[in-house]
Amino acid sequence: MKNKKVCVIGQGYIGLPTSAILASSGYEVIGVDKKKEVVESINQGKVHIVEPELDKLVHEVVKKKKLRASEVVEESDIYIICVPTPFTETDSDIKYPNVEYVLSAAKEISIHVKNNDFVIIESTSPLGTTEKVYDLIKEIRPEVEKIHFAYCPERVLPGNIIYEMVNNSRIVGGLSDESTKLISEFYRSFVNGEVVETSSQLSEMCKLTENSFRDVNISFANELSMICNAHNLDVWKLISLANRHPRVNILQPGPGVGGHCIAVDPWFIISSNPENSKIIKTAREINDLKPYWVVSKIKENLKGISSPKVLCLGLSFKPDIDDLRESPALNIVEQLKENNLNITCVEPNIVKHDQFKLVDADSSLEDYDLVVILVKHKEFLSKSFKQKLNKVNALDFCGVLQDNL
Repeated sequence: MKNKKVCVIGQGYIGLPTSAILASSGYEVIGVDKKKEVVESINQGKVHIVEPELDKLVHEVVKKKKLRASEVVEESDIYIICVPTPFTETDSDIKYPNVEYVLSAAKEISIHVKNNDFVIIESTSPLGTTEKVYDLIKEIRPEVEKIHFAYCPERVLPGNIIYEMVNNSRIVGGLSDESTKLISEFYRSFVNGEVVETSSQLSEMCKLTENSFRDVNISFANELSMICNAHNLDVWKLISLANRHPRVNILQPGPGVGGHCIAVDPWFIISSNPENSKIIKTAREINDLKPYWVVSKIKENLKGISSPKVLCLGLSFKPDIDDLRESPALNIVEQLKENNLNITCVEPNIVKHDQFKLVDADSSLEDYDLVVILVKHKEFLSKSFKQKLNKVNALDFCGVLQDNL
């Protein structure tokens, strides 16, 4: 299997770690990305995203000439699609998935594909996308008789991708039993976790279900936080008490839900069957509402203060990463800026931001009328930093101050 050449289309938060892990497992890998600066960075053995251990791994495999980046798809034996699937812009209250990047990648693959090649989709996709890719490639290249297609979603947590990509279980859903078995063997060549075989549509639906389940559970915690605030109750203590029940495990509330998975994937189910996805849609609306509720609480705290200075701690969508996609923290800070507030931010994982002034975490907190804690970065969890926070006017929306000093 490892004599096969692999082409990974898309070198973002999933594509680049996938390329690096495959290369470190012995495969010859071509990492494809449309951004010239990304390609140049990878070919220099550097990374353009923050992910623990990824920089060392990329440097190592590039140096060994197992990984090379390119702006175009090259002839290979295995093609893995890891491109974004954004929303289609509409006036509807339902967001619809856009698979144009996936289909564009399929068109590029069709130029090179040959008998017995593998075409694998890892991009989060609505039901039936694998079949659409099959139809497109077969329409362009009908003379190629046997191509193996499958959908295999990633299941990784940003900040721990290198470990989880190898050790988590994977689901492989092929368009035929033969394709499922062959592509499952490919994943078993570098995955330590269980590789489970199923159909393409079950695999597609499983990815969407996993993230929708998490979204629904987070929405329960976020709704509780708003209810508790109205009754002047400590939601963190409430959840701690409730979780002592042997069959209760409430998650922690936050300023919303972000990232390109949990904040996006439920819409793929909702848009396909709005009549029967009422809980999923309501949960998505609650989590989308939470940043606006946070802004209202910040403005309420600042009443009576002339020209207030606000320090916002965190911009990324979750702790200890640089990913700002669908970030509720970023949404909140943007709303505060639109209200003409004097905003400064601390985001330890990025060097600069086009819109906001960034300062280090060791900056003086006393210089601000309000400190707003939006992301539970490790830099904010030290005993000394929490002692500083307890001496200033601070609003904690992610539980930084709930741990004992």
